[in-house]
Amino acid sequence: MSLVISNNIDAKNNDYVRNKMIEFNHKHFPDDLKGRYQELKLHLVNESGEVLGGIVGEFCWNWLEIHYLYVEEEQRKSGYGRALLREAEKQAVDKKCDFIKLDTLSFQALDFYLKEGFQIYGTIENAGRHTHYYLKKDL
Repeated sequence: MSLVISNNIDAKNNDYVRNKMIEFNHKHFPDDLKGRYQELKLHLVNESGEVLGGIVGEFCWNWLEIHYLYVEEEQRKSGYGRALLREAEKQAVDKKCDFIKLDTLSFQALDFYLKEGFQIYGTIENAGRHTHYYLKKDL
């Protein structure tokens, strides 16, 4: 058999890799945490139905991992990011998560996350000539 590496990326291929990794991980987690994987999709929507921000992440066993939190520039500093984060945190508590983790770059929202109770647990310097921060908040 001959294998090749392909960069033919489509939804089916992505789902295959993600689902196989989840399947593998399930073998190593305690039974009470199995089946506790779910995507988080919260959207900030105006009265016309236009999406102006949101959070994309996933509940992974006993934590919530936030991959993206974005609010359009015109809506920033109005409490929408905080409202999105608080809703995500509420859902994490409801799902009995122990913590939330996320990452941010030095030009993004570090101060915002620190004000919201997140703590830095790691950094990478010179990530695109910026600092990459890894943060966690215990629930």
